[in-house]
Amino acid sequence: MPVREACGGNPAEGLKFHARNGLRWGNQVASSLALAATLGFALSTLVLAQSTEQSGAEKESKPAPAHDISGTWALRAPRGTGFGWYNYALMADEPPMTAWAEEKFKANRPSFGPHPQEDSNDPAYRCLPNGVPRAYAAVQTSMQIIQPPGRTVMLFGRGLRQIYTDGRTHPTDSHPLWMGHSIGRWDGDTFVVDTVDISDRNWLDRMGHPHSDKLHLVERFRRVDYDTLLLDMTIDDPIAFTKPWSATQRTFRLRRPPNDRAAEGICEDAFINEAYGLKPKLPSRK
Repeated sequence: MPVREACGGNPAEGLKFHARNGLRWGNQVASSLALAATLGFALSTLVLAQSTEQSGAEKESKPAPAHDISGTWALRAPRGTGFGWYNYALMADEPPMTAWAEEKFKANRPSFGPHPQEDSNDPAYRCLPNGVPRAYAAVQTSMQIIQPPGRTVMLFGRGLRQIYTDGRTHPTDSHPLWMGHSIGRWDGDTFVVDTVDISDRNWLDRMGHPHSDKLHLVERFRRVDYDTLLLDMTIDDPIAFTKPWSATQRTFRLRRPPNDRAAEGICEDAFINEAYGLKPKLPSRK
């Protein structure tokens, strides 16, 4: 209907008509703009969420660099129940010990495991260095790996391990070392480390399982993506074990900046055991 007819030809009524319809039109426009803004915000939020999700997925799927396991790595313990042993042993079951190893195992008094003892004779409580594979038998295990030409260097706190990658073989006239003598090579995407001449003064793990100086350790490191390093170990010691056996696979996660600083791991700051006369000088006790 024309405006003039709707208003009966009255100018005053015409003004009221325009005011009423103008307000209604303005409300419709405002509602449409609000709806558009809401939809726009929802769409941008969805796009942002998808972008964030995609970037997170890309971060997770970032490929590992070729022949590179360098970085500061922290052990990632399995989740769930039934993994308490992960903090003191290399596998859930008992290794296949010989009579020689069984006798030594019974004489050891670990402070970890199913039967912990207060008067432990664990060599670690004398601040003797941890060797391999014992260095991996703890949930707080962390290590820093550096790869200069001709060797790979592993730092466990103040414990230093050198793995020679320049093609040399094991020496025939070597003597036992805390970390043994290690040589490494790449087998595809796996870094294979062969270690012999490991000192038998240390234990195999924190539970007190022994080994002899004939221990032969083979480690296989594989970086499955940028942030994940897997470690498989085969242990062969004809004096301590009736057959070679494999430890449960270890998983390490890369520590990124600013959390990539390697820990010092000073023994005297960690243990207080009056049986060995250790009296750490901690900053809080000065």
